[in-house]
Amino acid sequence: MSWGLDNLPYGVFSRRGESPRVGVRYGDSVLDLAAALHDEVFAAPSLNPFMARGRSAWHDTRTLIRNKLDSDRSVTGPHLVPLEQVRLHMPFEVADYVDFYCSLEHASNVGKIFRPDTDGLTPNWRHLPIGYHGRSGTVVVSGTPVTRPHGQLGAGRFGPSAKLDIEAELGFVVGVPSEMGSPAGPLEEHVFGVTLLNDWSARDIQGWEYVPLGPFLGKSFATSISPWVTPLEALPRVPGRPQDPAPLDYLRRREDWGLDISVEVSINDEVVSRPPYSGMYWTPDQMLAHMTVNGASLRTGDLFASGTISGPRREERGSLIELTWNGSDPIKLPGGETRTFLENGDTVTIRATAGDLTLGEVSGTVRQVT
Repeated sequence: MSWGLDNLPYGVFSRRGESPRVGVRYGDSVLDLAAALHDEVFAAPSLNPFMARGRSAWHDTRTLIRNKLDSDRSVTGPHLVPLEQVRLHMPFEVADYVDFYCSLEHASNVGKIFRPDTDGLTPNWRHLPIGYHGRSGTVVVSGTPVTRPHGQLGAGRFGPSAKLDIEAELGFVVGVPSEMGSPAGPLEEHVFGVTLLNDWSARDIQGWEYVPLGPFLGKSFATSISPWVTPLEALPRVPGRPQDPAPLDYLRRREDWGLDISVEVSINDEVVSRPPYSGMYWTPDQMLAHMTVNGASLRTGDLFASGTISGPRREERGSLIELTWNGSDPIKLPGGETRTFLENGDTVTIRATAGDLTLGEVSGTVRQVT
């Protein structure tokens, strides 16, 4: 897949002995933007200052980078740093973090597991994109080890989670803030780009605390993101999934914000699932509208995520709890190993493509609790 001129995701990198700075991935190299464009905003150790410049600056800068790489390699060539010479860092400073629940299939599957006497969906699910506020301080970059969390596992029971899970998601990164008291404007005016996201989940902790509070300690211990943020402008858009009943006016789609993205989940290099993002019920413009309709503000660096991406077939489910429902069909790994939930030492990698573009990957290894 291509890391070419149609892609150009942003990230933050450093070379040995140097400070982190902003770059763009091109092929197997990173373009040092501060040096190539003579713009000190890219000498910052995060994307936040650049993202705050707004949509016109995002578009103009992307056009300038493409033109220079395409026709002026004598200028950009000296500032292309091979990937093997760099360390990748968190691409932006996370302000607030909200996780949604936008897949009809995932909500139905998990709802039946946690509430077996129902059809899975809560009465409000088709009327609004359900979400919850997460902890921005535990959002980490790909490659950061994930420690198995402790928590309450039931009445009078405390210990390390035995049901550690993943959720394959897409994260949306806010660049332009909105004022408190006013709903956000169109998605493209606020959202800079997307990043792959793994919402690590402790299902036994979650199951005990879930009713009536919703996600809390079973989710807040770690969320991993890719080091690359792909500009929203680069992504192929498709019509959103039909919705019944029709949403309220503030949630009605004005544009096509379905995204044609294919996701791949692997455990220890064995592919276990291929969820399709294009089938998500709620689209990112609707998430943004609902998140701010009460007057809540946006800040540069806000991150909101799609919730688990799952499709109608078993091989399209984006979490282990769905893939191994009731434990009757565990995942088979090379060497005869099986998994219902994650074991210590397991490495989970989520990759995604959008047409000929690659969105990179987010990876993390489960570390033994200390």
